[in-house]
Amino acid sequence: MTTSPEAIREAADRLHAAATSGTPAAPIRDLLEPGDVAAAYAVQAINTERALASGRRLVGRKTGLTSLAVQKQLGVDQPDYGMLFADMARPEALDIALGDVMQPKVEAEIAFVLGRDLDGDQLTVADLFRAIDYAVPAIEIVGSRVANWDIRITDTIADNASSGLYVLGSQPMRLGAFDMRLCGMVMEQAGEPVSVGAGAACMGSPLNATLWLAQVMARAGYPMRAGDTVLSGALGPMVPVAAGEVFDVHIEGLGSVRAAFAKE
Repeated sequence: MTTSPEAIREAADRLHAAATSGTPAAPIRDLLEPGDVAAAYAVQAINTERALASGRRLVGRKTGLTSLAVQKQLGVDQPDYGMLFADMARPEALDIALGDVMQPKVEAEIAFVLGRDLDGDQLTVADLFRAIDYAVPAIEIVGSRVANWDIRITDTIADNASSGLYVLGSQPMRLGAFDMRLCGMVMEQAGEPVSVGAGAACMGSPLNATLWLAQVMARAGYPMRAGDTVLSGALGPMVPVAAGEVFDVHIEGLGSVRAAFAKE
């Protein structure tokens, strides 16, 4: 069975109300037919159009649930995608208010910035080589509009892939300057490792995740364009955030990035 348009709209309204009020909502999976991923993306699309209509600027995409470790944390078994807007980007040097993200957690990722459009659904890795301008380490600050992170695959898809904010590193690197599959990653908080992983944890390679995303985005009607940022997916488990904490991510051959949270 497929989910009714009325139920899809109700789910979108529930998540939108949570986002605007700052009060997490109940899961939306009760409104959708079991496992109806297409309906979950329809919910996401409604709120994407709301965001664009309100003046928010689309600047990229994110791939979520690419790491087996994160999939196990959330009880899901496939990747998903979400939209990145300009107001989600945070500079490395500035403290981030904890209240800017609902129920925040951090993930370490490799981000790509495109120099060419990726607007076909028969794309190859070679097309990515031509399209990617540079790579940087990134910290994604994920959040959930669903209370207590009580999510399944349809909940997180509908909730823009549990997006929040992101921070990009400040030293862009060209492809070929580092091994994006074998590069090791460590995230530290107060000098102690809190998450470790490698490029291969992201669907075998961040390029695989990015190729999947580019193909899906083209089919969904949101093809990626020159200048877009791609968060390719977590390299290790996500970590909860508390006020005043500082997270440093180091990716072998690519460099480092820091996310600092304000004391409240």
